[in-house]
Amino acid sequence: MSDGPTLAQIRDAREALGSLIVETPAHHWRDLRLTERLGLDTEIFVKLELLQITGTFKPRGALNVMLNLSAKQLSDGVTAVSAGNHAIAVAYGAKSLGTTAKIVMPKNANPLRMKMSRDLGAEIVLAENSHDAFSRVEKIKLDEKRTFVHPFEGPFTLNGTGTAGLEFTHQVPQLDAMILPIGGGGLCGGVAAALKQTWPDIKIYGVEPQGANSMHQSFQQGRAVTLDRIDTIADSLAPPKAEPYTYSVCRRFVDEIVLVTDDQLKSAMRHIFHELKLAVEPAGAAATAGLLGPLKKRLKGKKAGIIVCGSNIEPENYFNLIS
Repeated sequence: MSDGPTLAQIRDAREALGSLIVETPAHHWRDLRLTERLGLDTEIFVKLELLQITGTFKPRGALNVMLNLSAKQLSDGVTAVSAGNHAIAVAYGAKSLGTTAKIVMPKNANPLRMKMSRDLGAEIVLAENSHDAFSRVEKIKLDEKRTFVHPFEGPFTLNGTGTAGLEFTHQVPQLDAMILPIGGGGLCGGVAAALKQTWPDIKIYGVEPQGANSMHQSFQQGRAVTLDRIDTIADSLAPPKAEPYTYSVCRRFVDEIVLVTDDQLKSAMRHIFHELKLAVEPAGAAATAGLLGPLKKRLKGKKAGIIVCGSNIEPENYFNLIS
C-alpha cells in the first residue's frame, strides 16, 4: 500500500503553485434547516473550493503535474481525457505555463465545459465513447510526444489536491470528521492525507454516487475495480474505474465510503442553493448529501468539515435538476 503524500510534499506543492491558484475560503455553516437535522451542538465548516480558478479544485492537481515536467516536456505540450472539469484545468494550466493542450472529450460532454476549455486555448478532439477517448489520447501521446495529465492518478496530482486540505487545517478548528466527494479519488485522497497527518484522530468519509461506485467496490474487494456501467447525474464523480495509486492512498487515509442516490444529490443541491445561496453541480453537493443522508446520525454533536468542490453547470441543466 502506498504511503501517499507527506505534509512536506503537500507544502512544497502549495509553494510551487503560488498565485496560479487561490486560497479558497472556509465558511462556518449555520442555518435553521441544518440545525433541525443535525442538532444545535453540531458544527459544520465548509471549504468553498467552487471559488477556485476554473470553478473546481482540479487546477491544484493538474498544474502540479505540469509544474513537475521538464522544459522539453512542457514545450511539447500536454494531453488529457476528460468529460469537463479536468479539461478546463489542463487548458488553464497550459495557458498559464505557455504551452499547448490537446484534450479528448466524449461528444456528449457538457457543452459549457467544452466551451470553457476552448476559450482557454485548448484544442478539443471529440470521441464516441470512453474507450474511443482513451485510444485517441494514446495516439496523440505517441504521434505528438505530448505528456498525458491524468485526471486523478499519481503522486503529483494528489500532492496538488492535498493543498486544499492543508489550507483547511489553517482555516478551521480541529475537526472530528471530514466528508469528501469521491469519484476517482484524486481530491479525496489528497485532502484526506493532509488532514489525517495533521489531525490523526479525524474520521474521513468519502461520498460516492450509487450509480458510479468504483471506489466503494474497490474498498470491498481490496483492489482497484473497473465498472461495467455508470448511471448518475454526478458526471464529475463517474470515472469508469479506480486506479492503483489513488485507491491505495484512499485506502490508507479514508475510514469509510458511503453511497448517495441521485435524489439525495438533488436534495443537497437545493439545500445549498436555499441556505448557502450557491448554485453547484451534482458533484459539488455530494459531501452535503452524505452529511444530510447516510452520515447524519453519526455526525450529530461533532465538528465536521465538508467541501463544495465545483460549480460548472449550465443554468438550464441546473434548473432541471433542482426543480
